[in-house]
Amino acid sequence: MFIKHAAPTLLVAALIGPAAAAEPLPEAIAAPGESLVLSVHAEGAQVYECKAGADGKLAWAFREPIATLLSDGKTIGRHYAGPNWELADGSAVVGRAVGNAPGATAADIPWLKLEVASRRGSGTLTPVTTVQRINTRGGELDGACEKAGEFKSAPYSADYVFLKKG
Repeated sequence: MFIKHAAPTLLVAALIGPAAAAEPLPEAIAAPGESLVLSVHAEGAQVYECKAGADGKLAWAFREPIATLLSDGKTIGRHYAGPNWELADGSAVVGRAVGNAPGATAADIPWLKLEVASRRGSGTLTPVTTVQRINTRGGELDGACEKAGEFKSAPYSADYVFLKKG
């Protein structure tokens, strides 16, 4: 009897991916009333450039992400500057950050909520209105930069959850 009740819960968690199995998301990045389109894992790097800040001192400034989007261990797309998410089916979205929450440690980039600012192509991402970046690991860069114009990358992983209204 117990197995009959447990199986549907496990099946639902497997079908809708890591976001559903996790604890409730921080309010700043939650998307109440939106439904899941796709959840993927990303592996890549956050790229930084050494630049002079407002105070004139050199510091690492975020430049762009470069990551592979994976589903069941297979490459299904890529994530890059914009920020853009592009799938092999030709659909793509560009996001604009509207909320963030801290990562689990100081070395982890923040969790984000992004609203879709534009879309291209036709496919899985066509109806997407919101993207969440959750379960981040790594990506923050520390240490001083010595020469303006230098680049450095920090490996990271995250889960991206694509949602639609309704």
